[in-house]
Amino acid sequence: MLTTQRKAMLLERLSRDGRLVASDLAADLDVSEDTIRRDLNDLAAEGRLVRVHGGALPASPTHVPLARRQLMQTPEKARLGKAGAQLIQRGQVVIVDGGTTHLALVAALPLDLHCTIVTHSPGIAAALEPFQRVEVILFGGRLFRHSMVALGAATVAGYSGLRADLCFLGVTGVHPEAGLTTGDAEEAALKHGMLRAAAEVVVLATPDKIGTVSPWGVAGLDRISRLVTQGDRPNWLPPGVEHSDG
Repeated sequence: MLTTQRKAMLLERLSRDGRLVASDLAADLDVSEDTIRRDLNDLAAEGRLVRVHGGALPASPTHVPLARRQLMQTPEKARLGKAGAQLIQRGQVVIVDGGTTHLALVAALPLDLHCTIVTHSPGIAAALEPFQRVEVILFGGRLFRHSMVALGAATVAGYSGLRADLCFLGVTGVHPEAGLTTGDAEEAALKHGMLRAAAEVVVLATPDKIGTVSPWGVAGLDRISRLVTQGDRPNWLPPGVEHSDG
């Protein structure tokens, strides 16, 4: 079997099974585990999968530049944003992460909403301009251009001193084994601090994030309060996590 054929088979199995185990593949295809590991490493370098110990998991297609993300799953983001907006209550302190789905969340908010929204996203803060009764707190730091959000010590310090009612956390992967993941190490650390700063944590996840993985872990699925997706509740979601069909 040619290398290209073998790699295509690996991707087909990954799509079907949701996980690849190198030792099983080597036995099935009658090649060495080293050969399979080289194939997996090549595919990981191309962004087609994420390597884990002993094999690979599906790579999230959403870990791409902001301009491309703005064109992805637009109707789905609008529905998720509307579902998320209904979870915010009057007078709450709410953390809103960056990202295009959370811009859809802001667009779905009622103009007379009275609450405090805390964010490290200049784009989210700017989108809140029409909401005269929303107090906006913007944490600064070094601008991470990939996501157009602030990162760094000042951003971390802001969230470490906060006690919020609700956090809308943005991730690029939601997976039964890997949990919540994203594509940047520093951003992953900040997101972990954000979820610790809130009493409840909500993830709005478009279908392309479900069952996929990015390189950096944020937290286990048991650390969130609610997952808002489209369709039925994933059977691997922990019992204590609520699910909403967006």
